[in-house]
Amino acid sequence: MSNVVSTAKFQDGLTTENLQALLSKTPFAAFLKPEVIKCENGFAELHVAMRRDLTQHHGFAHGAVIGCIADSACAWAAGSLAGDVVTAAYTLHLLGPGVGEKLVGRGYVVQSGKTIIVARSEVFAVRAGKEHLVAVATATISVIKRPSAGTV
Repeated sequence: MSNVVSTAKFQDGLTTENLQALLSKTPFAAFLKPEVIKCENGFAELHVAMRRDLTQHHGFAHGAVIGCIADSACAWAAGSLAGDVVTAAYTLHLLGPGVGEKLVGRGYVVQSGKTIIVARSEVFAVRAGKEHLVAVATATISVIKRPSAGTV
């Protein structure tokens, strides 16, 4: 039995609806529980409600959670243009503690090529309705090429 979640139907680009459907079949996403707010035209936004199991020893959002949100926002923004993508590399700058009711990630495509897309993202902690910037990231996203039918 394969653990691969097919994304073949997303070759023309991720949308808010089909991305949420894909995440419902992805084990790590089931743990993180991101809410896809928007995924279109080189932009993506996701929200993650803060929970104790997402924190580190000081009670802040764990850096790995913030990194995942930043990476996801970049990849999903790229996927909205290119379909199936994976992250090749990302750089994360943590700017402050992730403390609040939820974390918000917003990703933007900077430049889109045939095989590589460069994106950037920002992650905010929302406290009392106000956004506080906690991280910025840049990412190199690889477009996945699927073989055409009948080729090996």
